[in-house]
Amino acid sequence: MNPKSTLAQEEIFGPVLSIMTYRDEDEAVRIANDTIYGLAGGVWSKDEERARRVARRIRAGQVDINGGPFNMQAPFGGFKQSGHGRELGRFGMDEFLEYKSLQYKPEGKA
Repeated sequence: MNPKSTLAQEEIFGPVLSIMTYRDEDEAVRIANDTIYGLAGGVWSKDEERARRVARRIRAGQVDINGGPFNMQAPFGGFKQSGHGRELGRFGMDEFLEYKSLQYKPEGKA
């Protein structure tokens, strides 16, 4: 499949599997990041450290490694045009909070 095709460039929802070949890690990451979206992705490898290294380079809000299960405590949301902000966990609460700083001088202190 061509990395510039609609299937590769758009957010496709549903039971769809698209397969693209790549020469090395750098090309795989380039293909994964070459879209205006970044909701989720996945990395599979026998080498867990390599999979983590590649997953860290992918610009998506969630990257599953070797079919890792969904974590309800982890923040969920996308990058780029897949959205900003996060749902779930502490990060999901941040958009509803207003932070305030208080500075005071304790009595008797110069």
